Order: sequence, then C-alpha cells, then structure tokens
Amino acid sequence: MPQLVFLPHQELCPDGAVLEAEVGETILNVALRNGIHIEHACEKSCACTTCHIIVREGFDQLEESDELEDDMLDKAWGLEPESRLSCQAKVVDCDMIIDIPKYTVNMVSEG
Repeated sequence: MPQLVFLPHQELCPDGAVLEAEVGETILNVALRNGIHIEHACEKSCACTTCHIIVREGFDQLEESDELEDDMLDKAWGLEPESRLSCQAKVVDCDMIIDIPKYTVNMVSEG
C-alpha cells in the first residue's frame, strides 16, 4: 500500500503526516479522509485551483494531467513543474511526498 508523506503546512497539518493510500484514489480524497482539509472550492470537479499541490517525489510515476487540468493549473498561485490538482491526481503504486502550497487563489477560505 503506497504512503503519501505530506510535508508540514502551518495551518492544515503543522506536523506533517504519513498516510496510507489506495491505488487509484485521488490525493485529495486521501488527505480529506485523514483530516487534512485541503480546500476544494469546486467540489473536486477540476474547475478551480484551490486544491493545488506540489508532488516533490513520485511525480514522474503519476498519470499525465489532461488538458483541462493543465489549463486550470496555469491559474494556480506558485505553480511549479511538479504541480497537480489533488482532486485529479490519482495515487499510483509508489510512495509520494506532497507539499501543500501556503496560498491559493482564494483570498478567503470556504472553511
């Protein structure tokens, strides 16, 4: 079973976290199930960038992003070459290190 290592994030997981994941589930669902409340203003429909993450390790193992996700990522704050939308990136059979950016394009969080 792959492990997702979430690096510390000041608000969402100050101590970081190591989570067990099922192959094929989205990174966002793994985080939410384990109490890491990554914002997802569009309710996981790939219509915003609030669930933007950076996959520090394991990025090359992920399925490639599609055109819609790429178009949305172009609008993300702090975009990096290893950026993905956590509602679209599905866990593969390898461990990953995930970094949640400090900011999103939303000035005010829904939560």
